[in-house]
Amino acid sequence: MSAGTALTTPVRGRLDAGGYLIALTGIVRRELLRFFNQKERFFSALVRPLVWLFIFAAGFRNTLGLSITPPYETYVLYEVYVVPGLAVMIQLFNGMQSSLSMVYDREVGSMRVLLTSPYPRWSLLFAKLIAGVIVSLIQAYVFLAIASFFETDIPWTGYLVALPAFLASGLMLGAIGLFLSSLVRQLENFASVMNFVIFPMFFASSALYPLWRVNESSATLYWICQVNPFTHAVELVRFALYGAFNPVSCAVVVGTGLAFFVMAVAAYDPGRGLLARRGGPAGEAG
Repeated sequence: MSAGTALTTPVRGRLDAGGYLIALTGIVRRELLRFFNQKERFFSALVRPLVWLFIFAAGFRNTLGLSITPPYETYVLYEVYVVPGLAVMIQLFNGMQSSLSMVYDREVGSMRVLLTSPYPRWSLLFAKLIAGVIVSLIQAYVFLAIASFFETDIPWTGYLVALPAFLASGLMLGAIGLFLSSLVRQLENFASVMNFVIFPMFFASSALYPLWRVNESSATLYWICQVNPFTHAVELVRFALYGAFNPVSCAVVVGTGLAFFVMAVAAYDPGRGLLARRGGPAGEAG
């Protein structure tokens, strides 16, 4: 074979489309196996929203009912209102838990090897993100299935229509967690970071209370809720469950997700990211 022919002949290497698919499938499969082998993780993810729905919502049922506000077309009870926020809360906790596993895997687990492979880091991080979203979707829809037995008034078509909204919110929350994982060097430090992120995001949002009620008590808290990306994730899912579309929330969720994913990719760059300034993952040169 001549030199010219060799230069023009395509070479199928490990970094072709098939290789990327194999890497994605492997990471997703590993995350699913970990999830199904850790049954306590599944049940613990359901305990928090179910406790709020069946205990707190029952107590607030007659005092925190909602008037007719979009996407609702009639007066709704409090437990009907909180279901979308509690479903997205599952995704929030799962995103942070997935990032916690990323801190471990980056240091002594499988991601330590994968991050030194020829694959671009953005593809590995995106595969990790997709794996976490799939797990969160399973948990969120199981919660919705349980909640449907308690008169939550969600139309059956809403579960299908809401799937893209759950995907977008899961990707955004997972990207935030992925970026936070790049800031933390040791596992014991990640718990404190989670507390400073999860609870302010959840409680300073429209997940538990409508924003017009928040505005009645505190204009400052109202504006904090308005700029909180978790609020827009909740509203995107809430509208989708009732067959409606919230363009503002969609723009915020997609834009925030992209921004944090780009920052996570930059932070995991061994040459110029945050890990580079910390010496990189354990055992990694540079």
